[in-house]
Amino acid sequence: MRIAFDAKRAFCNFTGLGNHSRTTLDILNKYFSENEFLLYTPKINYNRTTEPYVENPDFRIMKPKGVLKGGLWRTLCLADTMRRDGADIFHGLSNELPLGIGRSGVPSVVTIHDVAFKTFTDMYHWQDRQIYDLKWRYAVRHAQCIIAISECTKRDILRFYDVPEEKIKVVYQPVAPYYYGIGRECSDILENNAEEAVCHNSSSDEKTNHKSSAEEPFMLYVGSVNSRKNLLGIVKAMELLPESVRIPLVIVGDGREYKREVQKYIAEHHMERWCIWKGSTSGGELHRLYAKARLFVYPSYYEGFGLPVVEARLSGCPVISSNVSSLPEASGPYSLLVDPSDFGAMSKAMDSLITDDALHDELAVKGREHAMQTLHPQVLAQQLMDTYNSVL
Repeated sequence: MRIAFDAKRAFCNFTGLGNHSRTTLDILNKYFSENEFLLYTPKINYNRTTEPYVENPDFRIMKPKGVLKGGLWRTLCLADTMRRDGADIFHGLSNELPLGIGRSGVPSVVTIHDVAFKTFTDMYHWQDRQIYDLKWRYAVRHAQCIIAISECTKRDILRFYDVPEEKIKVVYQPVAPYYYGIGRECSDILENNAEEAVCHNSSSDEKTNHKSSAEEPFMLYVGSVNSRKNLLGIVKAMELLPESVRIPLVIVGDGREYKREVQKYIAEHHMERWCIWKGSTSGGELHRLYAKARLFVYPSYYEGFGLPVVEARLSGCPVISSNVSSLPEASGPYSLLVDPSDFGAMSKAMDSLITDDALHDELAVKGREHAMQTLHPQVLAQQLMDTYNSVL
C-alpha cells in the first residue's frame, strides 16, 4: 500500500502535533514496513529530531516543485500531487485535509485531536476560531473515515459536526518508543540525556541550578501553562498540604498571561520554595523526570487525550488526574481521579500518594502494566492499518 501523509507537522513542529505525527510514522514503519510511505511537506526544519526521517529510505519526502510553495501548495496542490504520485490512501495527521481531496479519487482519513477552540473559546482569537472551524468542518465531511484520538474527542465531533457516528474510529495516540522500552535501552537514553536540571526561579527569570528533582521526592507537572491545564489548581491543592507532607512541584512547561497569574499567586502565598520552573527538556531527560517523580499531577479541564498522563504511567509514575473530558481514558483504572475544581480532593490525593507507600507502589506497577497492554505501539499500529483497509 502506498500511504500518503500530510507531514508538515512532522518536519516543522516539535511539540504536540509534531510529536504525534512522528510517533505515528514510527510505529507504522516499525510494524508495517512493507508499505510505502509518502511524506508531503512544504519545507523541512533540519535538526536532530527530523534527521531520522530525512535519512530513512523507507520514507519518500515530497516537497513543492511548481510555482506555489508553502501553505498554498499544501492546501491547493496536495490533492492533485498525491493522485499523480499514485497514492492509495491519504492520512491528514493534524485536523485538516487539502482542498480537492474528494475529486482526487484518493480515499482519505483525517485525525482530529480535539475541538478545544469550541469548548474553551476564551483561549482563541475570534478569527482563529473561524479558520479552525472551516478546516475541521471540511475535513470531517470529506474524509472517508475520521480518527478521533479519544472517546471524548469522538463525542465532541458528534456534538459540533453533523457526521455519522459510524464514520468515526477511536485510535489512541502513541508515545515515544523509549517509554515502552523499544529501541535503544532506556538506561542508555537516560545516561545520554541526564543533564543537570536548569530551573527558573518562580519570582524572576534568573536561571539557577537545582538538584532537588534528583535528590528528594517531588511532584511533576508537564504541559503548557494555560488556564485549561489548571496549574493554579495544583498550587492551591499543594497549599492545603501540611508542610510536613508537602514536597516540591517541578513544572515542565511554559506559558504567557496565565503563567504570570500563577507566578503572582505563588509569590503572594509564599510558595516559591515549593514550585520549581524548568525550561525546555529533552525526551530522555523528561523520561528520567517521570521515572524519578513521586507522583504526576495533571488536573486539566479539557484534553483531546492527555499524552503526558500516558508517558507518566509508562514510566511507572502514579498519576493524579481529572475525572472529566478524556482524562479517565488516558489515566486508566489505576490512577486517582478528582474533580479539577475540588482543590481539597486534589490535596487529599496528593497526601495519599506521598505518604502511603503501598498505594503508591500498586498504582505505579499496575498503571504501567495496563498502559503497556492497551497503548502498546503494535496495538495502535494495527488499529491504524485496519482503519486504512476499511476505506479502500
